[in-house]
Amino acid sequence: MRTTSGVRLAADGVLEEWSGRIGTLMVPGSPDWHGAVEDRGLIEELTRLARSACRVASLCAGAFPLAAAGLLDGCRVATHWRMADQLAACYPSVHVDRDAIFIRDGRIITSAGVTAGIDLTLSLVEEDLGPEAARAAAKDPVVFMARPGGQSQFSVRLRARYCRSATVRAVLDAVTAAPHVDHRLGALAARAGVSVRHLTRLIRQETGTTAARFVEQIRLEAAQGMLESGTDPLDTVARRSGFGSAETLRRAFQREFGITPGAYRARFRTTQPECPRMPSGPVGTVPGGRVATAMGGGPATGG
Repeated sequence: MRTTSGVRLAADGVLEEWSGRIGTLMVPGSPDWHGAVEDRGLIEELTRLARSACRVASLCAGAFPLAAAGLLDGCRVATHWRMADQLAACYPSVHVDRDAIFIRDGRIITSAGVTAGIDLTLSLVEEDLGPEAARAAAKDPVVFMARPGGQSQFSVRLRARYCRSATVRAVLDAVTAAPHVDHRLGALAARAGVSVRHLTRLIRQETGTTAARFVEQIRLEAAQGMLESGTDPLDTVARRSGFGSAETLRRAFQREFGITPGAYRARFRTTQPECPRMPSGPVGTVPGGRVATAMGGGPATGG
């Protein structure tokens, strides 16, 4: 295979001839994921290999062939934010978390974009060899042990980045720059010099959501950043992010992420994600440390 950057990849063997136990089955993917999910031979082989794997992991769009194989049914999963809506629409039985960088659900681990694969891999190193080995592995390439931030930091404002309306762009930029300011619809309309009705229509037309929803998402991102990088009490985080009170912040986090702000902050003390379905007993590599990578769906890309 030739990647989009020109690098050639060669296989060590024929997929159909692979047998025996697999420690970790890794499934990368391409943004053009349709070819992979339509390749029945690939899906059948993934299903077969997954049966003998201690754990199954996907990078970016690799979640699509796993979903097509039925391996993600009922699981909470991650993929690149650009493809999250597609994954959710094509596979309704899969619970897509649009913000997570990577997720462990039982023996299934899924990740977002390219560098999220590094985060996922460091968590596997920590699981198998301990935190010291993971820190050593993170040190050489100078990457985070646990990256601050979720995918929402890349998606909320960027989704509305190319608004045609200068009025809407100015409003959204003002909200992003100062989430703690009064951003009720009347205040936004007054600052923009248009009527509430006109601004409501413009924002809906340009972003596909309401002004209130956009403001809440930006405030959630601001709160996430403070929780990830600092130790300020929740009252301070709530005030600076625009929620006003710790209770309002808690309700917003529970509604959006299903966890409390305190639990969210705790997640960034280790590379390990929350593990709602972790099976009992250790899950590590099998003797020999065999790791299989199954690739399909057209040229390999940075996804």
